[in-house]
Amino acid sequence: MAEYTNITATDVAAGQNIPLTETAVSGSASIVHRAGAGVVTLRGLTNQRCARFKVTFGANIAIPTDGTVEAISAAIAVSGEPLASATAIVTPAAVEDYQNIFVAVVVSVPAGCCVTVAAENTSGQTITVQNANMIVERVC
Repeated sequence: MAEYTNITATDVAAGQNIPLTETAVSGSASIVHRAGAGVVTLRGLTNQRCARFKVTFGANIAIPTDGTVEAISAAIAVSGEPLASATAIVTPAAVEDYQNIFVAVVVSVPAGCCVTVAAENTSGQTITVQNANMIVERVC
């Protein structure tokens, strides 16, 4: 199991990964992360056909002061592809009105392969993200 966080309020441009700056719980050989990056690499180190991981992401998100009040969203992306089934959408009433989001997904990694996961700003504008938290658990 590994846990990566970013407690600082960080502006994240549309289409960009949310940076994970702190390692609360370090990963193992099958969960790899470079400090400050938004991408976590999952490795299929197994004698089975695949390894499975549960990835959860939660954060507080808001529209920055100079943004437009509208729906904003973030999603877990697998190999660079944001998943519709792991997308959180909120509509703040005003700028700097934080809303809490949470999403989860199970990711299968073929034996001997690697897959990347990240939390991505899928909004059409920059968002502010604070208290971001990604937990990755190898479940089988």
